[in-house]
Amino acid sequence: MNRFPSDITFQTFLLDKSNKIIAIGNPVHNPKIKDLYMNIIQGKAASESEGIRTKVNIKSTDLSLGAFDWQQEQTVEFILENTGERLLVINDVLTSCDCTMVGYSKEPVRPKDSVALSVTYMAEQPGHFDKIIKVYCNVDSSPILLRITGEAK
Repeated sequence: MNRFPSDITFQTFLLDKSNKIIAIGNPVHNPKIKDLYMNIIQGKAASESEGIRTKVNIKSTDLSLGAFDWQQEQTVEFILENTGERLLVINDVLTSCDCTMVGYSKEPVRPKDSVALSVTYMAEQPGHFDKIIKVYCNVDSSPILLRITGEAK
């Protein structure tokens, strides 16, 4: 009877006192949606221009791990360079599955400095993979989408 979208991010919604939908999105998978829900619940006005923005440069947003033994952990680094005039703050990093983990410094990045995101992939089974990492930070293009691909043999 209810035709929910197949995308899980649109299967969660916030209702008002009259059971009318006032916001759609999964706050577990998107920190911006979480902030929106909290602002609505707390009665705060939501602002699209929140916070101080900066700019970031990434040499490559798509890295291939090539072919490797599927039982061996693989690690690559994405370098985010703060090219703006304000501090770069990474609010959250989400991966498309539990087989991908990301480590990085939680400290704000000064202008002209950079931060390395160390992405570790551990295959659950042999085969081709294509994984997405979402970096939520104070840039206009947030979330930044990073991708790792390869062949676990």
